[in-house]
Amino acid sequence: MFVRFRLSTVLVAFGCVLALVRTAPAEDEREAAHHAPELALKYYRPAEDWMTEALPVGNGRLGGMIFGTVKTEHIQFNENSLWTGDEKDTGAYQAFGDLFVDLDHESPQVYARSLDLFTAEHLVTYLSGGVKYRRDCFCSRPDEVLVLRLTADKPGSHTGSVRMTDAHKANVVADKNRLTAAGTLSNGLKYESQVLVLCEGGKLQTDAEKQTVSFAGADSVTILLAAGTDYLPDSDKGWRGEPPHDRVTKQIDAAAAKPYKTLSAAHTADFQRLFLRVQLDLGPSDTKTNLQSTNERLAAYREGAKDPGLEVLYFQYGRYLLISSSRSGTLPANLQGLWNNSNSPPWRCDYHSNINVEMNYWPAETTNLPECHKAFIRYVDSLRKVRTAATKEKYKARGWTVQTENNIFGGASWKWNPPGSAWYCQHLWEFYAFGQDKQYLRNLAYPILKEVCEFWEDHLTALPDGSLVTPDGWSPEQGPEEPGVTYDQMLVWDLFTNYIEASEALDIDEAYRKKIAAMREKLVGPKIGKWGQLQEWMTDRDDPKNTHRHVSHLFGLHPGRQISPETTPKLAEAAKVSLTARGDGGTGWSMAWKINFWARLLDGDHAYKMLRNQLRVVGGKTVNYGNGGGTYPNLFDAHPPFQIDGNFGATAGIAEMLLQSHARIRQPDTAKPEDRAGPYVIHLLPALPKAWPTGSVKGLRARGGFVVDMTWKDAKLTDATLRSVSGQKCKLRYGEKIIDVAAKPGETLEFDGNLQ
Repeated sequence: MFVRFRLSTVLVAFGCVLALVRTAPAEDEREAAHHAPELALKYYRPAEDWMTEALPVGNGRLGGMIFGTVKTEHIQFNENSLWTGDEKDTGAYQAFGDLFVDLDHESPQVYARSLDLFTAEHLVTYLSGGVKYRRDCFCSRPDEVLVLRLTADKPGSHTGSVRMTDAHKANVVADKNRLTAAGTLSNGLKYESQVLVLCEGGKLQTDAEKQTVSFAGADSVTILLAAGTDYLPDSDKGWRGEPPHDRVTKQIDAAAAKPYKTLSAAHTADFQRLFLRVQLDLGPSDTKTNLQSTNERLAAYREGAKDPGLEVLYFQYGRYLLISSSRSGTLPANLQGLWNNSNSPPWRCDYHSNINVEMNYWPAETTNLPECHKAFIRYVDSLRKVRTAATKEKYKARGWTVQTENNIFGGASWKWNPPGSAWYCQHLWEFYAFGQDKQYLRNLAYPILKEVCEFWEDHLTALPDGSLVTPDGWSPEQGPEEPGVTYDQMLVWDLFTNYIEASEALDIDEAYRKKIAAMREKLVGPKIGKWGQLQEWMTDRDDPKNTHRHVSHLFGLHPGRQISPETTPKLAEAAKVSLTARGDGGTGWSMAWKINFWARLLDGDHAYKMLRNQLRVVGGKTVNYGNGGGTYPNLFDAHPPFQIDGNFGATAGIAEMLLQSHARIRQPDTAKPEDRAGPYVIHLLPALPKAWPTGSVKGLRARGGFVVDMTWKDAKLTDATLRSVSGQKCKLRYGEKIIDVAAKPGETLEFDGNLQ
């Protein structure tokens, strides 16, 4: 029977040795577990700081940050619809509350905590008074509860109490074995949280005055937490649904009726259905490195140590965070995913439309998590009515667009970001490009693409020579506000291109398609400036000493497709000049974007350099971060402070180094409309760095409806597998060799290193 180490750590302290071993998950997962490197964040002391050390669990809607303190466990929890504000006032995302478990323990003799990315479970283990204690915590999507389980190797070892605080100072009511807090925010949003305490053996006691549930002499304790609001993503219904009390009560009661093993198994199966789709191996890290805590590995990595296992861990952590903060039917991941411990968080913990919320979803398609992408697409659909009215009032134009700061009710603030809705539309198109679902394209994506095209049809202005420009651009977040800013122009070009291809794919609206195509041809395009750079503005004013974190004028390189080394080599070289001038530093998300830029420039070594830069440690809570980004000891991205977009951007960047599929070979206009955009070019190992000479990846997605596996050795492709979902044609590329591929729906094709 195959056995894997859930926490592959042998911890030696005070002369005691503790080994933690668990068998693999379900039978059909054993092969995946066997071939994957160790994927656990682990630490040998409790977290003291929320932002840099606590560890996250989440089910897409409900989440917790776990500290792992022995005598008083602390879990700060969130539910992603707890927002102030409305359709006019942006408000801010709110903290929900805190769960505390006070335990009657002696000082621990041996201590460890970990976050297992295979099972999405947090684990705390320690020895106290000769007893081995274990604490498991996960946030279940199937049962919609956070579960905390306390066990020990000696019966009757658990004595303590459970308490809860509400971040908005609602009264906590203790009744029987349940704690309840309910309140109403200033905007009328109703919310409620409940905690239920269950124990095997021992006694339970409730203290209504102290607002606690106590247990004494328990063999094990299971604590369930559920929370919700009356938010409804529907402007026609005033963004409100049923009060949360009945729903939250049913969730927690239903979970309480199930054995713990049933809750755990359902959670693990649901999570692994998504997580195990992609497996990455970049070579082994040595045994000594694997025994180090994650913060020790980060510190060594900063000093130049090779640790491919850490790089894989960071890649998969981004996927873990997306699964945990964005699921179909939930709100999308915000600036901190869904984890937030403040009622006045940085930048409102909102949806920033000038790159941040978009970067959150860069890995969704490439790393095989399209279900997570649905949350953002649903969000875009929900705000259309409110944004259409606001846009009409502001611009006297059809269609709609957004401002830079955005909430869950369609409300927004700070600067208008006219091309922001075009960027949103790129995600609607990408969901189709990867999945090839024409029903989705026809019923949802296409109407929105057309609406936003109509905004630009009304909003673009003509220069004396007839060329078209955006009239009021601003290159985030610098420079003057003026017409024809490159960032704006590239986004409109991308929107028009996606609309044209959508119209062709559906073979509809030919007249409007031709109109948009004609407008696209008149757009002022990217220009090369006096020092060889890609100009950020129509005026050649770029400063070669400018190292601003935003490099927005390279959108056409990534995530757009207007610039590439193959089709526009001069513009690609100019983009490289601009990127080099901006430098290799920046905030966390900025460095993540640069990984993707360099990958698109087919420079794997420079992309890898940016990855190493982003993984540098920026320390604990007392460090003066200045303007530099990096990665905190808990692997959260540092803007600073914490912004989750850098995690997602880096994961996407690693995928982009290994596989690209944005290029298409356009066919003559004599072809059928649905064939004119042409096949996608699936480029294998386009930016493989020298640091990864041997490795493998399974499960990456490519546009056109393909899933790709690859193995390479000595920096050369040895074999590749292509699985077709929709039966589309493609061109398969490795190095300079390109072959035509035609696959039937569901067919799997295998190739050697020569694409034969």
